[in-house]
Amino acid sequence: MEERNQFNSVIDSATKDTSLAKSFMANVFSYMFAGLLLTGFIAWYFAEEGLVFKYLITETGPTVLYYIAAFAPLGFVLIMGLGYRKLSAPAMLVLFIAFAALMGVSLSTIFITYNMGDISTAFFSASSVFAVMAVVGYTTTTDLTKLGNILYIGLIGIIIAMVINFFMQSSMMSYVISVIGVIIFTGLTAYDVQKLKRIGEGTEIGTASTRKLAIYGALDLYLDFINLFLFLLRLIGGRD
Repeated sequence: MEERNQFNSVIDSATKDTSLAKSFMANVFSYMFAGLLLTGFIAWYFAEEGLVFKYLITETGPTVLYYIAAFAPLGFVLIMGLGYRKLSAPAMLVLFIAFAALMGVSLSTIFITYNMGDISTAFFSASSVFAVMAVVGYTTTTDLTKLGNILYIGLIGIIIAMVINFFMQSSMMSYVISVIGVIIFTGLTAYDVQKLKRIGEGTEIGTASTRKLAIYGALDLYLDFINLFLFLLRLIGGRD
């Protein structure tokens, strides 16, 4: 009888963990998709209304707003990461919304650099890859921690390579960086989803700390998707 009770307890605990993880991941993806929708709408609106040439790139070159939109999102990521413990859940949400909005302004320039066919192809390709790897990360029983550590080292490597290539302007190096970038963010998608699933299994749904974790998790997955999309766009994109 005691063994049966222990077995039932284990089953109940596993069921509870699964339920918590599903609820947590649902919140993470909700925040992520909301952020992507905001980014996409603002990027489209800026391009459609001609605001790119009015506020970002004029006849004299890039404006101050262009540089703010390009670099400010990194500041928001750092603030959310370094100030995570001190920030409240509403503050985290405001920062995430502001981040997504600025990313939309920044990404609006792709509409004057690439044609819509290439942007659409890259977007649907990124969506498909992201969806598949998210499922893999959520369902796999293989521990992806070591893979994640390797991928983050690779990410540091391509950031350094991108800085170097900014001065070299090598098309071949740019192509190689894009290929490696697609591989890295494909893997990071699965790793981050698995990491967030495990976090979700140990959280109390509804608490402030859980909402903060969900928003920060959404930021992680948002960055995985956007970077996957941009690297694919560089590979696919034929310039107008």
